[in-house]
Amino acid sequence: MSALPAAAPAAAPPPVRLKCLGCVPYEPTWRAMQRFTAERDGASPDEIWFLEHPPVFTLGLNASRSHLLDPGDIPVVQVDRGGQVTYHGPGQLVVYPLIDLQRARLGVRDFVTALERAVIALAAASGIAAACRRGAPGVYVAGCKLASVGVRVRRGGAYHGLALNVSLDLAPFRRINPCGYAGLAMTRLADLGGPATVAAAAQALTPHLLRELHLEAAAPAPG
Repeated sequence: MSALPAAAPAAAPPPVRLKCLGCVPYEPTWRAMQRFTAERDGASPDEIWFLEHPPVFTLGLNASRSHLLDPGDIPVVQVDRGGQVTYHGPGQLVVYPLIDLQRARLGVRDFVTALERAVIALAAASGIAAACRRGAPGVYVAGCKLASVGVRVRRGGAYHGLALNVSLDLAPFRRINPCGYAGLAMTRLADLGGPATVAAAAQALTPHLLRELHLEAAAPAPG
């Protein structure tokens, strides 16, 4: 009896496109992520966007407004990611990996874990002991939160992503219960001996992010 032909190996995904967008308004960027996800198909390259946002509080899809303690003059936007409330502002590296999870064969939990592990590896490279917590997505150092993670998956494509505190003013976090936790202290890389600018953090994070997501870049790392 003749042997059955071997199955053809799965085609490798196209190289991911890395885009550095600078400091851009939150809501138009969110809408652009939605459009990208709605319009992409099985052949569309993945993209990873590196950016900052002007000051804004964002609430997850099912977040309680009771966690907004004193937003003051900082805008509040309710969005379609998971999680509760967080703050974005200049000096924070925001990373939006627009990944076809079906093609990458990643579950949502695996995807979130990959983002956390990339930040933990970045911190370790600077001698910072960081870790994740079961049931509380993000990355923590000595009980303080260094990075937040919140994602949405639609039609197999992920958007939203990761916010890493680099050098931003942490005071606005005191106007909320960060991620729904009263009194949660925040920290930032600049105070821990890590990269002190968003550009340096983006450049340092990129190889860890690509490794954890099993992706190859189509362009040089940002920075």
